Amino acid sequence: MKRLLIASLLTIAMAGAAQAGNTADTAHPGSSSQTVLPAHSLGSFAGPEAWFTGEVKVDMLFNKTADLQASGASVTFQPGARTAWHRHPAGQTLIVTAGKGLTGYEGGKTVELNPGDVVQCPAGIRHWHGASPDSAMTHIAITGYDADGQNVEWFEKVPDAEYLGQGTSTKP
Repeated sequence: MKRLLIASLLTIAMAGAAQAGNTADTAHPGSSSQTVLPAHSLGSFAGPEAWFTGEVKVDMLFNKTADLQASGASVTFQPGARTAWHRHPAGQTLIVTAGKGLTGYEGGKTVELNPGDVVQCPAGIRHWHGASPDSAMTHIAITGYDADGQNVEWFEKVPDAEYLGQGTSTKP
């Protein structure tokens, strides 16, 4: 089910790019040209309730290509909104562009995020991220894909106590 939903979201993003007349797939490996994706050409969608708490908007920036096995999105979390616990088989980098956020990883404490902060999450580390309780937060997410074409595995939602930094996660 998770793989089907991920594939569906990527299909929607690719369809939006095709309608705009530009897709990352038009680039040819080894060519001397580059592809320009107009702003918002890959579309936006609301963060699915199964994977997010609160209001989240995902604006796709780029999809993986034969040359780059990663995708990128600008993700805006309204105050109190956050991801569920998840991990990336090929890692993820987040670049905070606006607002204040929070992040945590399994066994670690909740950490505050501010514009310009960069979060590098190694492959396989369970983590979460989102806005602070009183501020929206936007970040650019660059997420790698493994050899099987997977980029994320979702788990349970983050309880309020962990989100608010009251102790550390002890989940297995």
